[in-house]
Amino acid sequence: MTVTVDGASLTIEDVVRVARHTERVELANSAREGILSSRGVVDAAVKAGRTVYGVNTGFGDLAQVTIAKGDLSRLQLNLIRSHSVGVGPPFSSDIVRAMMLLRANALAKGYSGVRPQVIETLLDMINRGVIPVVPQQGSVGSSGDLAPLAHMVLVLIGEGEAYYDDAKLDGASAMKRAKIKPVVLEEKEGVSLINGTQPMTAVGALTVHDAMALVKDASIAAALSLEALRGTRKAFDERIHSVRPHKGQLAVAKAMRTLLVDSEINRSHANCGKVQDAYSLRCIPQVLGASLDAVRYARTVIQVEINSATDNPLVFSDTEEVISGGNFHGEPIALAMDFLGIALSEIANISERRVNRLVDPKLSGLPAFLTRESGIQSGMMIAQYTAAALVSENKVLAHPASVDSIPTSADQEDHVSMGTIAARKASQILENAQNVIAIEYMCAAQGLDLLSPLKPSEPLQKAMSVIRSSVRTLQDDRPLQSDIAQIRALMKSGAIMNEVERITGSLYED
Repeated sequence: MTVTVDGASLTIEDVVRVARHTERVELANSAREGILSSRGVVDAAVKAGRTVYGVNTGFGDLAQVTIAKGDLSRLQLNLIRSHSVGVGPPFSSDIVRAMMLLRANALAKGYSGVRPQVIETLLDMINRGVIPVVPQQGSVGSSGDLAPLAHMVLVLIGEGEAYYDDAKLDGASAMKRAKIKPVVLEEKEGVSLINGTQPMTAVGALTVHDAMALVKDASIAAALSLEALRGTRKAFDERIHSVRPHKGQLAVAKAMRTLLVDSEINRSHANCGKVQDAYSLRCIPQVLGASLDAVRYARTVIQVEINSATDNPLVFSDTEEVISGGNFHGEPIALAMDFLGIALSEIANISERRVNRLVDPKLSGLPAFLTRESGIQSGMMIAQYTAAALVSENKVLAHPASVDSIPTSADQEDHVSMGTIAARKASQILENAQNVIAIEYMCAAQGLDLLSPLKPSEPLQKAMSVIRSSVRTLQDDRPLQSDIAQIRALMKSGAIMNEVERITGSLYED
């Protein structure tokens, strides 16, 4: 299949397909008329000698400096070179591919005044595997993600550095090997390419996609823990949640009822006299449901952003006007990513509390640290330490980036979003949360093995089967790093989730 870029219909799933599964991309024929019309407005303005920001003026606080007609192409080239000041480790290839796709899609809306060949060259780079080296740090998230996008554009014009065929090359060599002709920038094209939110949105799109999968894995892991801890299902009664009908809470309660159909383990403690469980079990719908609502909110923001025109100035061909505004400001993404990071932190926080209950014999009723030879064996004692370290790190990372602003460009750009920082933090929090859920999977599966021959519910037996296909029951102490990594791999592939949903159907509808 091929993903078509038209500036209006790209989905987060399309972004994932291109970024991670090397789906081919092409420019929609329907977009060409708008692109050419907006370019015509720019050409007419230059020909008429009209003063237009970013076309024949300087940038930022230098907007009052008029540029001579003979220097307009040089102006765009200098813009890209001067803004390529990123530092730190480079973004991963999937994020850079997503970044290029999103920038091409924004330009394809027909409000940027670039030539079609600029967009087509970006798409050729995606299709032929030219991946610019883009440092992660250096953007304050307003006037667009200037530094990251400038590094991306360096390769488009035959400069900078790029990966091609797993080799790191100078940009000119990478483009030559891929048989792509670099672009010679014309009026407005440089500013159109770097004035946008695509780096923060690329990170956001992939993080939101993975966060939805995490919610499912977190639900299954929580259900496994509840079975291992012989918790009650009463807290998931539909009547409880119908009188506090937050959508996420209702959805998670329903998922828990689906996952926790009657089982041998449940019947074994039917008359134990326990009235209620600790919050980490009883409040799964309230906590995980709130996080699900936050993920869905972030996804809605990202979905709007990936089909938006975010550069400045914008070209309106119907009235032949070029208007300066602020669509490059990353505040919508910054707030959504900060909220997403907080929500993902909470998924990990409550998961770690269940891990703690599983390894503590006073709370679990299971052998200490989930080993039958506690003392000579430490079992899963230190797995809880690792989970605790990860959730503590998340608490630091969850501090919102969007509440900060440092003025730039001699106070012309006096409020910035820090959206790229917010997105990068949310991505790191996600990775930490995935590891915490993998630890919960590992501990809950061990707890259920210790209850054998009693069996959990049928959906959870399927989850156990997938886990045990890669990670064996812990009999004697061994390094658990590999076990956690293997469960993370199962989560990444969707193996546990997919096997469970063969029985339950989709746990959460989009």
